[in-house]
Amino acid sequence: MEDCPSLKIKLRSLANITEGFQQSNPRLEINNVWMIDFSPDYIAAGGNRYPGAADWDRDTGVLAYGSDRNVALWKPLGKQLQGIYALLAGHSDDVTAVRFFHPAKDEPGLIISGSVDRTIRLWQTDPALDTVYRTAGVIEAHASSLNCVGVVHGRGILASGSADATIKIWQVNYAKRQWEICLVQTIQTSPKYLPLTIAFSAMGPSDLLLAVAGTRADIYVYAGSEHDLTHQAVLSGHEGWIRSLAAIEEDNQADGGLLLASASQDKYIRLWRFHRDASLARNDGPPLNNNLDSGGLLSNKAHTVKTSSVSCSITFEALLLGHDDWIYTVSWRRSAEGLRLLSASADSSLAMWAHDEASGVWLCTTRLGEISAQKGSTTATGSMGGFWVGLWSPDGQSVVSLGRTGSWRLWAFDSDRERWMQGIGVSGHTKSVMDIAWARNGSFLLSTGSDQTTRLHAEWTDGGQRPWHEFGRPQIHGYDLNCIDTIGQLQFVSGADEKLLRVFYEPRATAELLQRCCGVRTALEQELGQAAKVPVLGLSNKAVDRNHEISLSKADMANEGGVTPDAALAGLHGSHPPTEDDLARHTLWPESEKLYGHGYEISAVAASHDGSIIATACKASTLDHAVIRLFETKEWRELKPPLRAHSLTVTSLRFSNDDKYLLTTGRDRQWAVFQQDQTNRSIFHLKANNPKAHARMILSACWAPVVSGSIFITAGRDKTCKVWNLQHSNNGPATTITASAPVTAVDILPHIVKGTLVLAAATESGDVTIHAVELAALTVKSSHRLEDPSVIFRFVVELTLTF
Repeated sequence: MEDCPSLKIKLRSLANITEGFQQSNPRLEINNVWMIDFSPDYIAAGGNRYPGAADWDRDTGVLAYGSDRNVALWKPLGKQLQGIYALLAGHSDDVTAVRFFHPAKDEPGLIISGSVDRTIRLWQTDPALDTVYRTAGVIEAHASSLNCVGVVHGRGILASGSADATIKIWQVNYAKRQWEICLVQTIQTSPKYLPLTIAFSAMGPSDLLLAVAGTRADIYVYAGSEHDLTHQAVLSGHEGWIRSLAAIEEDNQADGGLLLASASQDKYIRLWRFHRDASLARNDGPPLNNNLDSGGLLSNKAHTVKTSSVSCSITFEALLLGHDDWIYTVSWRRSAEGLRLLSASADSSLAMWAHDEASGVWLCTTRLGEISAQKGSTTATGSMGGFWVGLWSPDGQSVVSLGRTGSWRLWAFDSDRERWMQGIGVSGHTKSVMDIAWARNGSFLLSTGSDQTTRLHAEWTDGGQRPWHEFGRPQIHGYDLNCIDTIGQLQFVSGADEKLLRVFYEPRATAELLQRCCGVRTALEQELGQAAKVPVLGLSNKAVDRNHEISLSKADMANEGGVTPDAALAGLHGSHPPTEDDLARHTLWPESEKLYGHGYEISAVAASHDGSIIATACKASTLDHAVIRLFETKEWRELKPPLRAHSLTVTSLRFSNDDKYLLTTGRDRQWAVFQQDQTNRSIFHLKANNPKAHARMILSACWAPVVSGSIFITAGRDKTCKVWNLQHSNNGPATTITASAPVTAVDILPHIVKGTLVLAAATESGDVTIHAVELAALTVKSSHRLEDPSVIFRFVVELTLTF
């Protein structure tokens, strides 16, 4: 049996994911000789911008966070630097709340996730591997979207807050290897508000303490037994919505005090002390200033909370000032030096707070993130856009934060340097990924999407694991991006919700980074710019080069959100993937050309394999706009006249592997093939078309390898893939492959395997199937559906195959 080469598939999904599958154990049989199987190789998924949609498990070290309608799993401190290793799929809308839950010592750990789809899902660890999770239960929890979830470890009790203005208490039991979930109490908020955050704590051996806050400036405290929580107190003082609550025992004794931290949109953090013995409440001292603007006073008179077994008093402890914008999350950590509080703010900073025993004051001891001088203007490379989540690691020696770009930043404390150092996080698109394209030599992958960014993914060759990471962010745009293709090895062209296309070329800083970290060889002696910047209110990436005169000083460029060549090269000098700060600031590609001609938003683009011609199309509802425009890449002129065949939007453009043919498909349900003139390569003539190729619109198409003849595949919303032979296209399709849902993406391996075409097809429901098509008869010999529990797609709209 011959060795099977590594076969890779890259897919893009409306679930804002770029997936990689690499051959592992044999499964798909080809000619009874070769057998191929697939397993996840790389997952890139941006985080949802909900403060409660992430948690870091204290036992396994797994960080779980909401990504679109999935829960992504990542081990930030893993030695393999693998990144995201699995996705938990099941929700039908955005995940808004995620919490790890340990109901009891002898019971499996759980992940609790809440969603806009109004459900709560339980995910249980696999008995054989504690970092693998499977569905354990689903609760139709509320009448509106879930906003927050709180848990009491060791007690089997959780609470959920929803936009239906209710808080529900649930009992979770584990019996006969099954989870039972029962509703024990429903609390209607009064006065009516929407709960955004919950802090749930044990109060004695049998009672519970529940603090809830949201779209009012007050904190509502409930206490009582597991089945009868009653409203006890209202804590006032904040002047805006309260986004986060976090509670912690001051010591590990059952009768010890409790500290509650509340973070608000008023830019302040307030600390509240809960005394288990009401007689210990501190009522001495002058009144505390409650409203810094109006001069109102907050008395430190204690609030009393009573249950059948415990009496508790609550007093205001401290007001923490230091953030310049909304504060989204607060998180406690117990260390040898005492309690530490971590806060994440929209001012793009993480702050660590500690109690100074000498002065009795809570001080900010460490600040991470972005300082004001670096924020710049509202440009693509300006401010980070704020931190939405901040979390401690289980050992307290690392912290992570989620930013506006959907990427996670990781900091670890270096005891030798006595400072916090930024490490390698994970990243991904925050909205639908609309297109992907391989570099011509397959060395890296470009993805572009509705989050208005283009990202470069490559395999890090340092070490034996060879993990994939994001190595660049060549384009940060002001319009949603729809399509992309590479032109040679150093350029790419992209189209967006604007009437023009933009061409970019690789800067020297990125080329050297890819060569150093990924082994991607580039002719660096060519004229490459050092870096790029985006002017204030601009959309075009401008080259920055030491050899060119720059009209602005370095300080002025920094103020405009741009970078100097020295800054860009300094940020990318290491032998590791760039940090999120460098990705957002120093990896832009300069823009070299703009291609005009279309009257509406660009829908499709394709470059010939030799890089000499670009074909483009735009959204259209008339014959005049449903044209394909060609551009030559030497002088970037349009080749007229445009190609006409379609009456509605062109959905796919594909050049054959020898560039002799251009295949187009459209919403008008037809395909068309244009042939290149043998004497004048800039002219294409319509060779064949089929106005009724599919019963519904055609969404994707691809060419088979040249040696197979003029064979191509089309895929449509009529739930079919059709194999066509151009020489006999008048006779209809040679083979029709049916699917269970509309087929949205299709591609063929660019090499013939033992006389067989390897075809991949994906559907609107997320299914991906590999078909082995015999070349001689063009019949399907075998099929294999990719079924990996760690990756389930929402809606695949593009895929590519390569060796």
